[in-house]
Amino acid sequence: MPTTTVTDELIAQLRALEAQGAEAVGAAGGAEPLEALRTEYLGRKGRLTGILRRLGELSAEERPVVGAEANRVKEALSALLDERAASFAAAADAGPGIDLSLPGRGRWKGGVHPVTLVIDEICEIFRDLGFNRIAGPELETQEYNFSKLNFPPNHPATDMHDTFYVTDEVLLRTHTSPMQARVMEQFAPPVRVVVPGTVYRRDPFDASHAPAFEQIEGLAVDEGITFADFKATISTFVRRFFGADAKTRFRPSFFPFTEPSAEVDVSCQLCGGSGCSACKGTGWMEIMGAGMVHPNVFAAAGYDPERYTGYAFGMGPGRIAMQRYGVPDIRLLYESDVRFLGQFT
Repeated sequence: MPTTTVTDELIAQLRALEAQGAEAVGAAGGAEPLEALRTEYLGRKGRLTGILRRLGELSAEERPVVGAEANRVKEALSALLDERAASFAAAADAGPGIDLSLPGRGRWKGGVHPVTLVIDEICEIFRDLGFNRIAGPELETQEYNFSKLNFPPNHPATDMHDTFYVTDEVLLRTHTSPMQARVMEQFAPPVRVVVPGTVYRRDPFDASHAPAFEQIEGLAVDEGITFADFKATISTFVRRFFGADAKTRFRPSFFPFTEPSAEVDVSCQLCGGSGCSACKGTGWMEIMGAGMVHPNVFAAAGYDPERYTGYAFGMGPGRIAMQRYGVPDIRLLYESDVRFLGQFT
C-alpha cells in the first residue's frame, strides 16, 4: 500500500475545501451570508490560510506544488463568490419581486371636481332658459363691488374685517354681483347672463364656510319682467336640477341691490324634507339670495329704471354640491383628497 505524503494530504484538504466552499456559496441566501463565507474561506484567518500554514512541513521541491494548487482553489472560490454576489446585486437593482397572483393597481385618472360638475350643470340649465355664461374679474374696485350695487358707504360689508383689501380702492370681490353693473354698462337690454366665479370673504374655515368659494350670479333685465317671472325661472331651475319632486320656498329678505329681496330655499335633499342636522330640522336648505334689481342699480349702470325691470340672484354651488352628493362638511371640497374626489370620476 503506497505511503501518503504531507503533500498529498494538503492537496486533498485543498480540494475538499474547494468542494465545501462551492456548496456553501450555492446555498447562500443573500449578500451578507455570502460575505461571511468569503471571510470564512479566504480571509486572513480563514480555512485556506489554515491549510497554508503547514507549508513549512514541506521540502523546497514540494512547496511550489502545494502553493500552485492553493492558488487555483483560491481563484476558483473567488470566482464563485463574485458571480454569486453579482446575481444578488442584480436582483436588488431590479426591485422587489413581482407577485403575479396580486390584482393590478388601477391608476387614478383624475376627474372633474364636484363643484365644477354642479356649476356646469347649473349653467347648462340656465342656457336652456336663454341665459349666456360669462366671466368677470376677481380683483374688483370698491365702486363696482359696493357703490354701484347701492351699498351705503358705511355698510358693514365694506369693513376690512369682512373684505380682503389690496389697496384702499381695490379688493378681492366678495360676490359675483359686480358683474350686474359691468354687464349693464356694456350691453343694452334685453340681458340674461349667469356669471360663475370665485369670491373671497374673511369667513372662518369650518364645516359650512370657506374664505374662498364659488358663486354663480344671475341677471335678467328687460321691459315688463315681474317677480312672477323670477319665481317661475327659479322654480323651473330647482325642478330641473333637484328633481320634479323638489319644492321651492321664497322668504322675504334684504339686499342693498334688490327690492323686493328673497331668500330661496329648496326642500332638503338629504332627509327628503323630514328634518335632519344638515337642515337644522327645518326640512329646507337655502340655496340663493335673490330679488328684483333695485332702481338705483339700474340708474348707476345707465338704464332707465322707469322702463326696465329685472331680477338677480346669487347661489353657492359648493353648498348645492353638498346637497347633491350628500357631503356633510364643505372642507372636503377643498382638501384635494383623491379618495374623496375619486367618487366623482
